[in-house]
Formats: sequence, structure tokens, C-alpha cells
Amino acid sequence: MTKQHSSSRRSFIRNSGLLAGAGALSPTMSAKAFAQAAKNGQIITAAHWGPLVINVDSSGKVTSSGPAVPAKLKNPLQTVVADQIYNKVRIKQPMVRKGFLDNLDNVTQPDGKRGDDEFVPISWKEAYDLIEKQLRRVREAYGADGIFAGSYGWRSSGVLHKAFTLLQRFMTLSGGYVGHLGDYSTGAAQVIMPHVMGTVEVYEQPTSWEVVLRESKVVVIWSANIANSSQIAWSASDCQGRDYLLKLKESGIKVIAIDPTLSETAEILGDACEWIPVNPTTDVPLMLGICHELMANDWHDKAFLEKYCVGADIVADYIQGKEDGIAKTPEWAAEICGVSAEKIRELAKLFHENRTMFMAGWAMQRQHHGEQTHWMLVTLAAFLGQIGLPGGGFGLSYHYSNGGVPERKAGVLPNIGITPSSGSSANNKDWLLTATELSFPVARISDALHNPGAQYPYNGQTRTYPHIRLIWWCGGNPFHHHQDLNRLRKGWQKPEVIIVSEPYWTATAKHADIVLPATTSYERNDLTMTGDYSNMHIVPMKKVVEPQGEAKDDYEVFAELSRRFGVEAEFTEGRGEMSWLAHLYGQVEAAARQQHIPMPRFRQFWDENKVYENPISERGVEWVRYADFRKDPVLNPLGTPSGKIELFSKTIEAMNYEDCRGHASWLPPVEYLGNAPEEYPLHMVTPHSHYRLHSQLNQTSLREQYAVANREPVWIHPEDAQARDIADGDLVRIYNGRGQVLAGAVVTERVAKRVLALHEGAWYDPADGSDNALCKNGCGNVLAIDRGTSSLAQGNTGQTAVVNIEKYSGEAPELTAFTPPKGAA
Repeated sequence: MTKQHSSSRRSFIRNSGLLAGAGALSPTMSAKAFAQAAKNGQIITAAHWGPLVINVDSSGKVTSSGPAVPAKLKNPLQTVVADQIYNKVRIKQPMVRKGFLDNLDNVTQPDGKRGDDEFVPISWKEAYDLIEKQLRRVREAYGADGIFAGSYGWRSSGVLHKAFTLLQRFMTLSGGYVGHLGDYSTGAAQVIMPHVMGTVEVYEQPTSWEVVLRESKVVVIWSANIANSSQIAWSASDCQGRDYLLKLKESGIKVIAIDPTLSETAEILGDACEWIPVNPTTDVPLMLGICHELMANDWHDKAFLEKYCVGADIVADYIQGKEDGIAKTPEWAAEICGVSAEKIRELAKLFHENRTMFMAGWAMQRQHHGEQTHWMLVTLAAFLGQIGLPGGGFGLSYHYSNGGVPERKAGVLPNIGITPSSGSSANNKDWLLTATELSFPVARISDALHNPGAQYPYNGQTRTYPHIRLIWWCGGNPFHHHQDLNRLRKGWQKPEVIIVSEPYWTATAKHADIVLPATTSYERNDLTMTGDYSNMHIVPMKKVVEPQGEAKDDYEVFAELSRRFGVEAEFTEGRGEMSWLAHLYGQVEAAARQQHIPMPRFRQFWDENKVYENPISERGVEWVRYADFRKDPVLNPLGTPSGKIELFSKTIEAMNYEDCRGHASWLPPVEYLGNAPEEYPLHMVTPHSHYRLHSQLNQTSLREQYAVANREPVWIHPEDAQARDIADGDLVRIYNGRGQVLAGAVVTERVAKRVLALHEGAWYDPADGSDNALCKNGCGNVLAIDRGTSSLAQGNTGQTAVVNIEKYSGEAPELTAFTPPKGAA
């Protein structure tokens, strides 16, 4: 790439349409207009990135797509439906890896060629026969604990066609499986927060944006990128979160972004936002330094700490150095976190004097000792005494699924369940109990594969890894979201059988033995709601086109396998696709009617081809998290043992973990800038991309808008680039002791010194089958460390990675991430 082209691309990234006016988007249509739109070849559906209008030509082909709900900021993810449907990397028919097929008489001895082998096409009948035989063999030989069906990932939106739910529903009925605990997003926080606040917290509705805009004087966006992550939701985005950012920008509220990168959120907020670069994984020292300053000036709210918290005195002793002889002063903190002592003092004074809302992200708990970050954030908010006040305290999901958008009056669409409502004799308690005992934290999949039967600590327990003989992964891409992919790749060779259901030839599909082509959500009918907290809309997810190639939806696949295992009646409960949708819609309609909310009957709703909007709730608009607890902590206790905020937890203290003590502490990560060796002097962070949902959409034309040197771009500070003779647009190699990746350099001051920002989500593309294969596409998780956050949560540590970078001197290898494997083209 020439310098001129690189600068042009960087200009595009800087001005990527984030601030385009609402006039560029389609307004919400009336029912009549939607009905007419359908006749004109426009169909309403939805995806994680929101309700969509799909344009279809007379031949039945998708020509374009866009938003069905108005928003002031463009969402590029909504524009590439056609790219998703018609893509050279679609899996066209059932496939079997050649080495596996040649070794069917000896499958208990895997050949070690997964990910480096060609594929052979087979018929659906042959696929069903092969899968049935292997499932029966493994169950007979090893029992349910030999099968891992804990598939995890951002499966397509919809309440019926939920890939891993359908897989686990079938496995539940047909004899059992081992599942997983927790998730990659919040592995540390969702275990620590119940000990501290009595709830998982990270998936709870924070104080309403409307209250924040009216009552907050300071908003701190801490390790969160609301602009990017509000483009999507676990269900479908309600498209409101980023509009609230614009309201925040115009509100006069002082906004501070604490982050190693100048994110798209800070970019949108512009002059309304002060960016404070912080060294990665050092948020705890920064918070401790602020708390020390609060105490030094007698600014901490002693009355709040006494009435609503336990253990504040123990934490105060730790902050003042009475516990370990180290006072956590601003000067002490500054040496670690890279924020000056003067700025730390300024922040303490600012937070003390103003109603302050901490909008914290999850990235800072995806690190070694990640449990400490959100525990310390709660501690800081408690020292300020603003928890439960309008516009004060903290919220851990403003960046997720449009958290803070006021909840609507609504019934909530239920999902098809893992356990059928009719019950089944196959669903016996023996295997369920075993599965519960053998389920493991999802981020420890490599450990489980490498160390079957090994014991490990988890949240006060001693658990045992199962011996996994068969994996069925459905609705996710572990060869993107797991850490230290070279280690995973080696462990992935150990099971006897690996089955993957997937629309595309991702790295996970390429590392399977049996591959089933799944439909995209645009090739089937479903329902979804928007806004996981707001429940703002109900959207008909209309089938847009017929399934491509021989793709089948997961419901059809598992219904057929259920028939073969004699549990079809329990799996389907006598319903096909549309009768399921009518049944699930009927439940939300009944709930709405109990609230005197009129809703159209299902047939009317479906035929109208429009987005249904739930009515506004005054309670949702005025929602203040922990207001009831603050009003009366006796009548409204928290779910902790004390009923209060546990700044010190006797429960955790009794676990005697060296890596997670009884109160929030600074426990240096195994890798960070404070202990980086000379050969790996930089810290890599992996923020979310503006153009993807994790690895979804990396194969679409959106990639043309951000790729540099035909690779994933990596942000590098000008001083770090100059020291290595790296120019903007250069092809570079990023490496450490775990692996190496290629990327395209973007030289920018939007990243802190000694920090590289390589956006997560690039499809893993190893150059060969070696242990240290070069990832040609820039997948950052090749380089991240794979170890548990601590003995408490065993969450993932994806933000813990020290690396080095150099200009790539060899001939640029051909990119094959988006090329089907041999035999499948």
C-alpha cells in the first residue's frame, strides 16, 4: 500500500460516517408503508445489528439492506446482508475431512491433521448416518461426560433458531453432554460481583440514560467503547444507545474517557470528552490512588460506608499501607498506571465535588487478576457514597446491548428451551448431575483438552476436567475468541470426533471432522426483540431468500437426529417453524394483555411486515439502580451474606486464594508494561472493531474500508513506529513467545505509547500446521495469554499480552482466511 492510499484509508477510518445525519437513514415506516414495501420487494427482518429492511429484486436476490429503525449515527453492519448470503466462503454442502474419513475404523486415534487437511463432500443422509454412529459409539463407550456440547458464541439472533440451544436441547434428550460455565465476555466479573453486590451485575440494567443526562455532572467512560458495542445486541440492537451519546455530547456534562486508546466513543464526543490514556491492565492502581486522595482529604463518605457496606475499614487500612507497608498514594499509582499524580488528585477532587457516574466496560476484567477491577470500581464508587443516587454510582452495561436505554412496558419473548416443557424419560437426573459436576469455565477449553481428569480451583470448589472425546460446536467460533490459539490448536487434535455446524468456512470449520452447512438468519423465519434491557421492539425475522446450496437450519437438523434417537416428539413438541413462532409470540402477547397493553394477534403481526414498538414506561425512564437499597437497606437488602456491599468478603477470604484476596487489591499481572521483558516491550490490547461483531462480517465487503496491506490494521504510536522504522501502511509482524501475526501498520496518536491496538475479530489464518504458524490475517488472540484470571473465576485473560513488532521483510504471503479448504471450493 502506498503512503497516499494508506493516508486515504486512515482518513476514511477517522471520518467513517459515524457523525452522518439522520437524513441518510430510512425513517420508521407506518404499517401501511411496510405492507406496500413488502409488495415492492422489501422485507423486514433483524440481526444483532438491529431491525433491517431488505431489498429483493424480481429474481429473489437481495440487492441492498439498511435500517428499519431511525438513528442519527450510521451503522455500517446493517448494509452487508447480501455479502453474508452470497459469499465464496459459504459452506455449500455437508463435508467430511479426508483424513477422518480414511480413518473411520480407528477414530479413537486421531491423525492430528485438523486444520491442515482437505475435505470430501457427502450427502445429508451420509452426514446423519455418520453423526448418529459416532454419537452412539461415544455415549456407549464413555457416557455423557465424553461429549462436549457447550458451544458458545454470538449465534444468529432469534428466539427459535438459537444454534447452541437447539444442539443442547437435542443432547439433553438423547442422553446428555458436558456443558460450560460462564462466558468469555465477563468471566471474572460475573463470578466476583455476586460476592460483592449479590448479583451478576454485568448483565443488569444500569441507571436510565434519561436520569444520567438530567442528574450527572461527570460521566466517566472507563475501558468502554459505547459507540461500537451499541451497534449490536445479544438479541438485536434497539439503535438508541449511540443516539444517547450525542445527547451526552450536547448536555454540558463533563465526560472523561479512561482507556489506552482514543476510541470511537471519545471521537464522537469530541471536545466534550477528555481522554486519559492509561497503561493497559493498571486500572486498579489508578482507582486506589484516587481513593487514597479521597481519604487524605477526608472526602470519602464515611456515613455511606458505615450504613451500606462491610469491610471499609479493612480496605482503608490496605489503601493507607497498614496491611502491606505500601501506601497507595497518587505518586505510587502514577508509576504503575502512567497517569500523573497531579491528574489523579484532580480526578479525586472532581468526583468528590460532582455527581459522578462510572460507565465501566468489561475489557478491563479480561486480564490476569481481572476480578479485582470491578471490585475496585465498586469500592471507589462506595468511597464517593453515590451508589443509588440519581446519576451517581456505577453501571457495568452501558456499552452492552444499549444498556441504560429505558425499559419499555412489555412482555418478553421467550426462547425455545434446552429442556423441553413436555419432559422426557431421556432427560434423567443422573447425567444432569454429572454434567453439572464436569462443566468447566468456557475459557478453559484448552486446559480441558490438554489435561483431562485434572483438578482445578473455581469459586471455592475443586472441580475436575472431563475427558472430551466428541465436540459439537454450533453457533460460535472458538478459533477466534479463545486465547493462545496455537495452544488451542494442539489441544483440538486430541478428541476423537469434532462436528461443526456453520454457514461459513471459518477456522473452526476448517478444524472440524464433519462440517454441516447451516443457514444464515436470512434464510429462515424467526422472531426477536430489540434492546436486551429496553425490550423496545418486537421484530418479525422474515425469511428473505431460500437456503443457499444445501444449507439447512439447525432446527431441521436436530429434529431429524431426534427422530433417529427416538425423541422427536419431545424435541419438536409437535411444532414446526411457524407454529413455534406463533406459540412463542402468544406467550408475550398474553403477558402484554395482563398489563393492558394491546398487541396484534400473531397472524396480523406477521402479515403486516413491520417493527412493533412497545409503549414507554415511566418507571423505565426514571430507573435508578440501587435506589431501593439506598432508601432502605434493611427492607431491600442485597443478595450478599451481609445484605450490604461487601468491600471485604469473608466468603472469598475463607477460600485462601493467593490470587484473589478478601478485598480488592493490586495484584500485578503476569505480563504488563511494569514487568515487560526487553524482547517484548509493548502491550497489545484488542478493542472491538467498528466494522464487525467479533469475527462476524470479517468476510464481507466492509473489510475493504479498514484493511491495511490487506491485513487487520494495528494502531501504533508514532514514537514506537519511528523507533522501529515502521511507516504508515507497512506490513508488520507482531510476535511473542506464543505466536506471530501479520498486520498493517496505522501510525496514530490515538493509542498510548508502548501500546499496540489490534482490533479483535480477524479470522485466524495459519500459514501452515506448525506449532508457531504465522497468522496471515492478524488474529490478536494468537498472542494473548491463555490462563485463568484467578482461582476464583477462571475467566479469560485476553487483554494480557506483551509483544514486539517489526516491519515484515519477507514476501507477503497469500491471504487464505476467506478461501474454502481444498476439496470444498
